[in-house]
Amino acid sequence: MKQWYQELFSNYAEKYESECYTHGTQGEVNFIEKELNYNKNAKILDIGCGTGRHSIELTKRGYSVVGMDLSESMLNKARENAENEGLKLDLRQADARNLLFEEEFDLVIMICEGGFSLMETDEMNFQILENAAKALKKNGKLIFTTLNGLFPLFHSVKDFINSNSENQVNMDNNFDLMTFRDHNTMEIEGDDGEIMVLDCNERYYVPSEITWLLKSLNFTKIEIFGCKLGEFSRKDSLTTEDYEMLVVGEL
Repeated sequence: MKQWYQELFSNYAEKYESECYTHGTQGEVNFIEKELNYNKNAKILDIGCGTGRHSIELTKRGYSVVGMDLSESMLNKARENAENEGLKLDLRQADARNLLFEEEFDLVIMICEGGFSLMETDEMNFQILENAAKALKKNGKLIFTTLNGLFPLFHSVKDFINSNSENQVNMDNNFDLMTFRDHNTMEIEGDDGEIMVLDCNERYYVPSEITWLLKSLNFTKIEIFGCKLGEFSRKDSLTTEDYEMLVVGEL
């Protein structure tokens, strides 16, 4: 049986790019470039690359990027987008829980819940972090965003999600404080015009959890910041107002 994220992203590539959270690419890549010290020789892995927005922008700026995603539909859109830009992009269909890369990349990115936090068990989410770490060279860096567990402690997740997207309507919502998982039923229109009814299950993390997980994977430096759309910055301290957190880990 397909998981909700597989069903969604098999039929959402076109509408995905109209979502507000996909419109901050330039500023997000500015941050990524700065974290790389503008080293054009750096090799980058984009896990959960989706329709390729970060991979394409980084390639345009002269970096070597491998983009991977579970969804062939999203990858097809990424290929189309790259072709429209006159770019050749290394895009691969793969499951982030089963990657085979070992010490190949200077940087791994997972932006906008690119796999991590969407999985149905904590063990599966950890597998994604583990594979990201394995893919990094010594002294490599991991940059990712994930759902901030501090947010639903102080806010209504239901109210936030309902007001955050014009394309979706939540019918039912239940954030479990024991597991930090949000279970909600979402109705959303796919690219084919049909309504999908999805039973979603997303994991929120608190900073101490992320720090512990990355330390267990031998990251020696772990920094967590607030996450503002298109304006990633080390100056933003994480607060309860941040729906996502921005994580930078170094091996």
